[in-house]
Amino acid sequence: MNAGPRASTVGSVDRRIDALDVLRGVAILGTLGTNIWIFTDPAGPLGILSFGGEPGVVETFLRFLSNGKFLGLLTLLFGVGLELQYRSAARKGVRWPGRYLWRAALLLAEGAVHFVLIFEFDVLMGYALTSMIVAYLIGRSRRAVTTWMVAAGTLHVAMVGLLTLALLTASPGGGTGSPGGGTAAVAYPGGWPDQVRLRLDNLVLFRAELVFIVPLGIVLFLLGARLMRAGLFEERGARLRGRLMAAGLGAGVPLNLITSFAGPAWFMVDRYLVAPLVALGLLALITSIVLGLRGEPGVLRRGLTAVGRTALSCYVFQNVAASVLCYGWGLGLAGRLDGLRPWWVPVAWGGICLLFMVLASLWLRRFERGPLELAWQWAYQAPFRTRAPARR
Repeated sequence: MNAGPRASTVGSVDRRIDALDVLRGVAILGTLGTNIWIFTDPAGPLGILSFGGEPGVVETFLRFLSNGKFLGLLTLLFGVGLELQYRSAARKGVRWPGRYLWRAALLLAEGAVHFVLIFEFDVLMGYALTSMIVAYLIGRSRRAVTTWMVAAGTLHVAMVGLLTLALLTASPGGGTGSPGGGTAAVAYPGGWPDQVRLRLDNLVLFRAELVFIVPLGIVLFLLGARLMRAGLFEERGARLRGRLMAAGLGAGVPLNLITSFAGPAWFMVDRYLVAPLVALGLLALITSIVLGLRGEPGVLRRGLTAVGRTALSCYVFQNVAASVLCYGWGLGLAGRLDGLRPWWVPVAWGGICLLFMVLASLWLRRFERGPLELAWQWAYQAPFRTRAPARR
């Protein structure tokens, strides 16, 4: 799902690229760690939007482990991928952004299909819109990029602050509701056609997150590109990685823990302000671990790398798997096992993660790209193939 090219398109395969594949795999599976709480809630996405239920201590802690952090990590990696695309175009002397805008348009279309048919909180549409903006900024001067980052960051903080103030005013106690975390909300439709209709009828509500994803994405895309240029994924970036770990893990994790237990009214601060700081620490930590590894990759690393190389396919199909597992048109476990919540939720997440690490590894034994990546690449090249004979 990363906008960046594979190792074969940017030069020799090195540890830097290995780190990106592992990071992408961690981000994809970590994103499911957030989404799984939506799939397993009998109210579905309506539960999280109601802000009416306050999970128990165990569920709150489990949500804290993933909420927003891996979305931030994935966003940073999109910025790294955009930087790699820009470098590749510069080496080849290709006009920029040029064809990259077609890549972004395809991602937007794919995200729209994913939203309508599978998942209300698709992030592909937000990433596509963000990449269209950042594509025009990636080659600008450092001063111009910094100005855009400050402006987008200020807008983002202001929006999060205003909405948090509104939630605190409307719910001074941080929200009331059942400890089940959303079971008081209207039940999510059990049939797939009804779910599609619900998404279309509530298009503005379900796509409102784009208002936060795009400004935050501009900041993190540009920051990811800047970190790439600063050598974060190389041996020379050891000091930079240390600083990021100190800020993201040393300061960000305690703050994130506080906002996670502060109540539903602090959800926006927890997810869109503090969690991205933790994502920077994770980016540095995982990169340092991969760079420090010697010898042949182990089973876990191979599985994460396989997921990273088929990130788009794993992102979409893991949501399909969770839907089949939890919704009424599938096995319906969200309703059947609600009494075992939150204990069965991490088990479901672990099972899906294991499944896709195995499937991705088996797929890559025969194919260079994931199934959706292959279809996407064909669609990307299609208009340019038809033009080639005319030029000759």
